[in-house]
Amino acid sequence: MVYKYKSKKGKKEYTLYTRDVKLKGGKVQTIYFFSARKPKSGKPADMPKGYTVVENPRTGLPFLKKKK
Repeated sequence: MVYKYKSKKGKKEYTLYTRDVKLKGGKVQTIYFFSARKPKSGKPADMPKGYTVVENPRTGLPFLKKKK
């Protein structure tokens, strides 16, 4: 199921997306990001295990943080 997050400050709804990026050394890494609109690349994603959503107190933008 696609993960959606409603911002407390901006009152916008963000969708979690994922995409694979190629690093300089040739390694491929999966990144997760939130977007209020449909991005040019990436696909909607489920919440990855071991992570929680945190909202930036100044901007209201959500991001993932690894659980301890």
